[in-house]
Amino acid sequence: MFAKLEGLEKKYMELEQALAQPEVYNDQDQYRKLTKAHADLHDVVELFRRHRSLTQEMEENKQLLHDSDPDIKAMAQEEIAAAEAELPELEHKIKVLLLPKDPLDEKNTILEIRAGTGGEEAALFAADLFRMYTRYAEIKGWKVEIMSESPSDSGGYKEIICLISGDRVYSHLKFEAGTHRVQRVPATETQGRIHTSAATVAVMPEAEEVDVEIRPEDLRIDIYRASGAGGQHVNKTESAVRITHIPTGTVVTCQDERSQHKNKARAMKVLASRILAAERERQNSELSADRKAQVGSGDRSERIRTYNFPQGRCTDHRINLTLYSLDRIMEGEVDPLFEALATAAQTEALKAEADA
Repeated sequence: MFAKLEGLEKKYMELEQALAQPEVYNDQDQYRKLTKAHADLHDVVELFRRHRSLTQEMEENKQLLHDSDPDIKAMAQEEIAAAEAELPELEHKIKVLLLPKDPLDEKNTILEIRAGTGGEEAALFAADLFRMYTRYAEIKGWKVEIMSESPSDSGGYKEIICLISGDRVYSHLKFEAGTHRVQRVPATETQGRIHTSAATVAVMPEAEEVDVEIRPEDLRIDIYRASGAGGQHVNKTESAVRITHIPTGTVVTCQDERSQHKNKARAMKVLASRILAAERERQNSELSADRKAQVGSGDRSERIRTYNFPQGRCTDHRINLTLYSLDRIMEGEVDPLFEALATAAQTEALKAEADA
């Protein structure tokens, strides 16, 4: 590990020298590329340097243990104890930073939320989840763009699809895919009984042209009149778009915009991201090639997380974590959940690497 770290430190210093060259600064594309590479190495190099410095200090203090002055010996013992306590934590952080990076972590994300079992209450819960992610995006300084929505009669969502853009969006949201279950008393419940409903969440990295090749001959594009609210416009203009990717059977519809071209562009963006997600699932031996494996059927019995409103608790069943701060979580303060999930994934990765 330390030989690898020395190599990374050497690379880091070479990048620093390159960035100091005037010709590099004048080439903005190359400058951005080198700056990113330098920033990517910064944390692990700084931790390695701290580890090396601490190890050297500890060896020097061990020599001082033979000193005749009791005060110097006592000081050396204290510093050795402090170093022994800090070194294991440093080594763990370094190992985590050395884990292979998910190449999709930097990407923007298409988030799909659908009401599952539970009728109107499930649709209201889908809207609550969308609001939770939207508030989280606001906290992070991300941009949320609704790409398609299907409102329910009670003000919830049967389905809503949005694009979230910003810094490392996918790395934060990728563990949210699955069935989310809610337990609460609906506003329409007169007997005060707790109902259980569910909504499914799909999280897909935004696909770029270089990520997915979609041939025009593999597409069937249907144009039709939009349905739902919208006044006279929806009755007169054929602006809604349905795109079918024939090889995979993937179907995407979009009717939110009055412009047929805008609807087509949005539908193509969602289609490309779904195809990329499905391809990634096929490449991953733990996941089914069928995209539905990511979100399940929306049944109450399948769940990754339960939101229990009467008890004010939120439980993530994958890592057996329960937090009694549901009100804050629903307001977008989900970092404690996300950080715990990321830590669990890192622990599994470290274990797999050690076993290998």
